[in-house]
Amino acid sequence: MSVLFHQILSLIAKYWTSGLEVLILSAILYYIYLYLRGTHGARILIGLALVFLTLTFISQVLDLAVLGWLLRSFSIFLAIALVVLFQPELRRALNELGSHRFFTTALQRREAIEEITDTIFDLSSKGFGALIALEGDLSLKSVAESGVEIDAEFSKELLLTIFHPKTVLHDGGVILSGDRIVAAGCIFPLTQRDDLDRTIGLRHRAGLGLSEESDTIALVVSEENGQVSICHSGSIERNLNVERFRKRLSQLLLREENHAKDSAAQLEGETGLPAAGGGALVSHSSKPGSAAGAKTASRG
Repeated sequence: MSVLFHQILSLIAKYWTSGLEVLILSAILYYIYLYLRGTHGARILIGLALVFLTLTFISQVLDLAVLGWLLRSFSIFLAIALVVLFQPELRRALNELGSHRFFTTALQRREAIEEITDTIFDLSSKGFGALIALEGDLSLKSVAESGVEIDAEFSKELLLTIFHPKTVLHDGGVILSGDRIVAAGCIFPLTQRDDLDRTIGLRHRAGLGLSEESDTIALVVSEENGQVSICHSGSIERNLNVERFRKRLSQLLLREENHAKDSAAQLEGETGLPAAGGGALVSHSSKPGSAAGAKTASRG
């Protein structure tokens, strides 16, 4: 028994790299299949792969030297043809990789902040109420599932359409992940704090509640007076002008050094509200805000 065990260990030690290669190649091929399935060129790819593998198998079994040489010679042309065939899919994949948070430069993030600022104050000037969540490191998938999946590239025009008072999705929140609008009409949890001003509407309470439960930054535009607010880490900053909004959003997203200068006392003085933990809070065992309440968070 011990001899057999040692033989198995020696085989594993000798061929473990081959097994690892098989696993890596299998994973790569599987994810390529998941990415390409449903595209226009997927059937062509499957057909070419079947023909190529069949001819290669026949040439190896029957020792057809000329056929094998032709297949090896045309393999490079086949690779080029596949690149041309799947050019749109490859470009989209590389674009998604380049837009990943890990590869995003500070300049790109600053450009995104400018676009968000422009969008928020355009909504404010038009009197459109809005609730937008900027996803952080913690996933908002469960919150996104409460709304309608969008999965579209961020644009001011699309957000203005979503939050237009006559559209179906304007009641509820929008979730942004990177440069993508993930979902709209989402139900955000309401904060359970009882130390808030009565003028704080349901939209603000929903944004504050989401920022309490995650590292999300929630942007709120009041439908009643057009005031712009930022909710983060269980705190809310209200009635921000363009410059103040841009500065605070940059501090929060870019983690600039001067972010540390905004103490809780300064925050309370600016907003008229205590920072999270600074006032009486409802017990964690309290029943969370109703879905219907968060859904109607378009009223301020």
